[in-house]
Amino acid sequence: MKIIRKIKELKTHLTKLSKQGKTIGFVPTMGYLHEGHLSLIKMARKENDIVIASIFVNPKQFGPSEDYKKYPRDMERDSKLAESVGADYIFTPTKNEIYKEDHKTYVEVEEIDSIMCGASRSGHFKGVCTIVLKLFNIINPTRAYFGKKDYQQLVIIKKMAEDLNIDIDIIGGDIIREEDNLALSSRNKYLSKRERENATVLYKSLKLAEDLIRDGKAVEKVKKEAQNFLLKNKYVKKFDYFDIRELYTLKEIKEKYPKNILIAAAIWIGNTRLIDNFIINR
Repeated sequence: MKIIRKIKELKTHLTKLSKQGKTIGFVPTMGYLHEGHLSLIKMARKENDIVIASIFVNPKQFGPSEDYKKYPRDMERDSKLAESVGADYIFTPTKNEIYKEDHKTYVEVEEIDSIMCGASRSGHFKGVCTIVLKLFNIINPTRAYFGKKDYQQLVIIKKMAEDLNIDIDIIGGDIIREEDNLALSSRNKYLSKRERENATVLYKSLKLAEDLIRDGKAVEKVKKEAQNFLLKNKYVKKFDYFDIRELYTLKEIKEKYPKNILIAAAIWIGNTRLIDNFIINR
């Protein structure tokens, strides 16, 4: 496996691979890899000749009061893990390599970037779309892999690719969970022992909502019961949202349930923000 930090060097390698007709699988990450990331690299390994993972903590998707500076970083650990599951290259540029001092161009997907996570994290998806498009332009992969834990992000990236005629297959990988069903996240590292034990309340609230939906309960009743369940746990500082939406468009469901449903939530356990979701196919 080769670690590359410069865009020009990476493009030199990619030009050679392109001339050989190689397919390229790309897994963008912010590092501090866990089994969720590794599952995407494994998928890419099965479906492509070459696998590239990027490790870049993107400053443009963090708000002023968010955790950019303290976001966990461990390149030595990450490189060993990526290599162990079949990555051929890691692209890990510096901030200045990606964003020049006079950077002024950004990408936005209107409407669906301002709901759910976008409602409480203004500009977050603008930063996500910008870095993803930049990486797509640098690497020009055949396929790109994103985890379904960030389901809204997956929908937004697919919409960006569709609207901008980006000829890359966008593939979603299933959520990987701990034994107690907590969704894997690099931010789980922030949780204290007690917070970690209570973080499963998020999964349990989604399961409660799923059961109520399958029992035919009305949307508002489902949301209210799930929210009350969350707030009964003293470790839940607050919740940003608990939404029930149409799976592919993310349109809010108000009355009749469609065939494909997304239940998604974002909560704060202490000072740590966690997200998770369930997909229901009725």
